Amino acid sequence: MSSSSLKVVLSLIISTFTLVTVTRAGDPDILTDFISPITGPVDANYFTFSGFRVLVQPPSPNPPPFKAIKASMAEFPSLNGQSVSYAALQFQPNSINPPHTHPRSAELLFVVQGSLQVGFVDTTSKLFTQNLSVGDMFIFPKGLVHFQHNADQKVPALAISAFGSANAGTISLPGTLFNTSIDDTVLALAFKTDVTTIQNLKKGFTS
Repeated sequence: MSSSSLKVVLSLIISTFTLVTVTRAGDPDILTDFISPITGPVDANYFTFSGFRVLVQPPSPNPPPFKAIKASMAEFPSLNGQSVSYAALQFQPNSINPPHTHPRSAELLFVVQGSLQVGFVDTTSKLFTQNLSVGDMFIFPKGLVHFQHNADQKVPALAISAFGSANAGTISLPGTLFNTSIDDTVLALAFKTDVTTIQNLKKGFTS
């Protein structure tokens, strides 16, 4: 093979690899300006989401320890095909967003109120942690296990998270492991403990 032919082949390989990488980088691309709803006319209301208004209203008298208000494709259908979504994360004092993953997107978190201890674990089991204050941002790479913790005993925290997918997905590790039908023996072997301990852990998710 001549050097010029080799250069062409290498160029095609690089171009194909780049195309595949870009194609897999986010949601599938669409061939229209936006995806219309199946029924009903399209007007500005279709592109408007009001679910975050609760953030500027008086707080609930008995809020849950942690609450995520999502603006993803499920709550905001016009995001379909736009490769973007948001979530507002509300933390009461001494509360946590348990370890979880987002299989289809990275998460870019911005602290609006209070402070957070955050972290993620990479595929070599290295833990990266940081203490965030108001105005700080932190990126959780796509698919990696991560968490957020409001360690303050008195002050609540609020963060806004942006995702590069209209449906980033959330897999909660505690719920997935201990609130599903995975066999107790399998979990006991995986965590190097006994079945009784696993069953006691599961009770905390069914009560």
